[in-house]
Amino acid sequence: MRVHLINPSEVSFGTAVITPRWLYVLAAATPASFGDPCLVDETLEAVDPDQIQAGDIVGIGIHTANALRGYKIGKLARERGAHVVFGGIHATLYPNEAHELGGAHAVVKGDGDVVWSRALADCARGAPLPIYEGGRIEADMFLPARWDLVPRKSYMWASVQTVRGCPKHCSFCSVWRTDGQRPRQRSSDVVIEEIVQLRRLGFRFIALADDNFYPVTLTDLRLAEEQHNTHRLNELKTIRTERFELMRRLAQLPPDTIFFTQITMEAAEDAEFLDAMQAAHIKGALVGVEAVTPAGLKDVYKEFNCAGDDLVKQLRTFRQHGVYILGSFIFGLPSDRPETFDATALAAVQAEMAFAQFVTLTPYPGTVDFIRWEKQMEAAPVMVAGIPITRRWLIPQALRPKLYWPHPTMSAEEIRQRTQSVWDTFYGLKSIWMRSRFIKSMRARLAFVLISKIYRQMYADTGIATDSARVSRSAQWARWLAKPCQRLFAASPMPDLQIPGAWSPSAAMEQSTSASD
Repeated sequence: MRVHLINPSEVSFGTAVITPRWLYVLAAATPASFGDPCLVDETLEAVDPDQIQAGDIVGIGIHTANALRGYKIGKLARERGAHVVFGGIHATLYPNEAHELGGAHAVVKGDGDVVWSRALADCARGAPLPIYEGGRIEADMFLPARWDLVPRKSYMWASVQTVRGCPKHCSFCSVWRTDGQRPRQRSSDVVIEEIVQLRRLGFRFIALADDNFYPVTLTDLRLAEEQHNTHRLNELKTIRTERFELMRRLAQLPPDTIFFTQITMEAAEDAEFLDAMQAAHIKGALVGVEAVTPAGLKDVYKEFNCAGDDLVKQLRTFRQHGVYILGSFIFGLPSDRPETFDATALAAVQAEMAFAQFVTLTPYPGTVDFIRWEKQMEAAPVMVAGIPITRRWLIPQALRPKLYWPHPTMSAEEIRQRTQSVWDTFYGLKSIWMRSRFIKSMRARLAFVLISKIYRQMYADTGIATDSARVSRSAQWARWLAKPCQRLFAASPMPDLQIPGAWSPSAAMEQSTSASD
């Protein structure tokens, strides 16, 4: 009997940008008595059915975008006599679907770090439960990943999680509903140990795969003070202090180490935090801009963001502190008009963003948008290939609509074309080269160009392309570009790298004394 952990994907690129962290966390959660699990990331290569034997246990992690592929693998594994267990955000939201369409014997809901071993034990004795409630475990129960199992030359970036949960409530995002609004933050000790392990293996580019790396804003602190909520204020200060302690220790790592994370726009108001990020080698961050107009921000419940010239100024603040932005924008909002696309593209350029992504408004399960959309569709159900459009992830990919919300002034095809045009403009070779001017070495500039082109091919053409032929063509281009790019991101292993020390009063005193001498 063998344990298989599978990350489904309709398209395999041969090389991937970032490690799918959950594979290696569940590998760590697999008891030694089961042996090392067989890990399959289909963004690298498709699963080989012959590797799955009767009596094996197959764990499949799914989100909405890869659920249909996951169900195909689940049915295949069950037909071959294996026990099938689903997990991930989508399976948490739709456990019955995984049973009915994916051949699941069991579904793990919520965090799998702890409950996975119980599911394995039950499968091994032939008595899995239909549902396992993983819940939201505390941060001290998060497991470090089994990075000793990673195929080093297959990924450009590794991934480490420092916090789960986000205190915001954006209408298009499910994180705050699935992972909660209370930040569950790991201690800097365990985070640093995991990062050092990756650096020893030769990874120097590491994504801090957090729901929100900036869980406490200056506004949060001010409101707690104004409300005289001492308990809340102390709680927020503790979280913030731990963030700074983590960044202080990251700053002690080799200077060529580079981190990327995800934060909210409000971090631009916090110069102290941005300076700490720069010192900690956190060179880039995904920032959810979403819209460049006040009406657009209102559409997505994100009115805490700035718009217009104030938005551009705030985004430039990140760069002034050495943090380069991947800005995320949404098209197809009710307030959008044809001129919105040009205004968005201009704002991305004026804000001096290193990268940007332009997505169309899509209702994802677990979000406020999806609940509202699903309710609206009850009055006049729409079917595609015999499947309700409110179960769009079950529609064959080639037949899926490009836009799900009827827009008051533009057709779905117009929005798709205008979105594609913004991608084409922002990721034109001349534009990319111009944006790479902030990079000093020619090798690094070349890596920037390659990763920009890969990102463009992987994200835009395989997501909003008009037909399967273009998707296939884009995947082939990505495969060709990814291999040389991976070599540019590679670094020599550092097996002797030591773990930076934690702060302590005595250590601080020694450092102070040494400096005065």
